[in-house]
Amino acid sequence: MIVSASRRTDIPKFYSEWFMDRVRAGHCTCPNPFNPKQVFEVSLRPQDVDVIAFWSKDPEPLLAYLEELDRRGFRYYFQFTLNGYPPFLEPGVPPLARGLATFRRLSEAISPERVIWRYDPIVLTSATDVAYHEQRFREIAAALTGKTRRVVISLLDDYRGSRARLARLARREGIRVAERCCADDPATAGLLTTMARVAADSGMEIVTCAEEKSLESLGIKPGKCIDDEYIARVFGIRVPGKKDPGQRAACGCVVSKDIGSYGTCRHGCLYCYAV
Repeated sequence: MIVSASRRTDIPKFYSEWFMDRVRAGHCTCPNPFNPKQVFEVSLRPQDVDVIAFWSKDPEPLLAYLEELDRRGFRYYFQFTLNGYPPFLEPGVPPLARGLATFRRLSEAISPERVIWRYDPIVLTSATDVAYHEQRFREIAAALTGKTRRVVISLLDDYRGSRARLARLARREGIRVAERCCADDPATAGLLTTMARVAADSGMEIVTCAEEKSLESLGIKPGKCIDDEYIARVFGIRVPGKKDPGQRAACGCVVSKDIGSYGTCRHGCLYCYAV
């Protein structure tokens, strides 16, 4: 079993103590996000867990527990989102300099292969336009050269909740989201091509997350965040390669068990589907 911790909230940032308490107990409970009265028990015993995939924008609180996870025999890797957006988009996320420092510490502790950088999602607004993203992506890639082997990108998806929050931002601050944020738009395609070139120059494989339209013509392959091939390469084990039926059609992830709960993340990112 692969444990996802978590697509629904930032467990490493806000709930690392809870997570370690449950690891020591050997299990946790997880409600069905569509039926909260239905609660599942998930084993957290090392012999039952093939790999843990951590998702976070600030995993610094969990770093103190890595030695214990290693001692207990867990395999794990991190999906570390580092966008460096202004506070109006990511009000609760630490400043970029702090995020870069944490990323480097984590990479040095567990290896660059086990820390994946996410520049995700790409939010094009009147204040974060194509030129902004080209500069920001170059800046972060340069700072993370040698500290990661893969970067994951995606374009902003249209979720009802995030659409409402971004509309309020436009009314309050006059910052408007671009009407077109897709690879068919020449400016966006140019941005993605630049990002592919910067990633290659930085020694990083660049892949997409759940993009319905192929970006391979721009130099970006489709990716899997819960990736059986990656797990085999990094950890030397085989996990089932079946696509997770609980994820979007464009998502390539293999089956995992997510142990998070929606509505519990305190980063407050305006574009997030999980708020």
